[in-house]
Amino acid sequence: MDDTTGTLDEALERLHLSGPERDGWLSNHAPMAVEALVRHGQAPTVHRWLDHYGAKLEDMPDTFTPVTAVNWREALGDPRRIADWTAYFGRETAERPWRDVLAEWWPRLLPGIAAGATHPAIRVGHSVRTLLEGEATAPRVRELAHGLGYWAARHQPLPGLAHLAPAPSAAAALEAVPAVAEQSGGILVRLGQLTAFPRWPERPPAGPDAARAALEELVRASTHRYATHGHGEPIMLVHAATAPNAVLRTLPALPRELWAPSLAGAWAASAAVTAAYTPAGPARFTPAATTAEELFERAAAHGNDHTIKFTDTALDIGDETALAAALRSIELNPPAL
Repeated sequence: MDDTTGTLDEALERLHLSGPERDGWLSNHAPMAVEALVRHGQAPTVHRWLDHYGAKLEDMPDTFTPVTAVNWREALGDPRRIADWTAYFGRETAERPWRDVLAEWWPRLLPGIAAGATHPAIRVGHSVRTLLEGEATAPRVRELAHGLGYWAARHQPLPGLAHLAPAPSAAAALEAVPAVAEQSGGILVRLGQLTAFPRWPERPPAGPDAARAALEELVRASTHRYATHGHGEPIMLVHAATAPNAVLRTLPALPRELWAPSLAGAWAASAAVTAAYTPAGPARFTPAATTAEELFERAAAHGNDHTIKFTDTALDIGDETALAAALRSIELNPPAL
């Protein structure tokens, strides 16, 4: 996608005046949502959508202490350093090719993919998709810096996890993920209860292409699962699909030796969200009975940022169950417009 309207760059410049969070920890979803809107032909709606969303935005926090090549380890995972990390990656991406910065930092950040309920990783995935498919304009490169900075500041490794029995498929693995014992409280409380995940894939992937194929399978399975299980927590469970899809979108920009570790990180993120919010049982769903284009128009009119992003992921899959899952997100999540 290359936005010939200029809307995406305008929106990003507008958004870069704001921080990545509000109310202390809730994520700013606007950069991700506007990228999806523009990609799917909804550029004329973007500024109106932003006018509505703008009430949720907060200024970038004050700087604390500059992040450097010497002190970055002590700053990793320190949310007080959001502005410092954003400035650091702004300098890095201004001085070096963005792919080089991403390749250096991806393995450092990947173990903390649960950061910010996976939103920083998802923001990076939207940014990388834009850079790969269009011109690397200054606002788009800055958007990558904002995403990486947010991820570094909120970096949050999962607790040490044991392996359960191997699962033969991504769908079976998600089905076998044990729910956390206490299904209440915020995501940090829930993630702190994780103890074990099924082993998936059953065997390590035989090379980068096999890792990519397995990641595609995971995105498909987690998207399909939302159709039957999204009612467990309609907003949070979209991340079980959008987080691994963000990793999948990033793979082409990464060295191939990072593809297998990326699969492992994506599986950990999807399984963690599934464990934290899985319902007691599945529900029936209705086929979408519409085209992909019409479905995204409905999501855009609905206006909910999570619905827009999940529908964007569902359209990447594009099959009947994925479209039904997107329709389910429109039905379950509260409209924002």
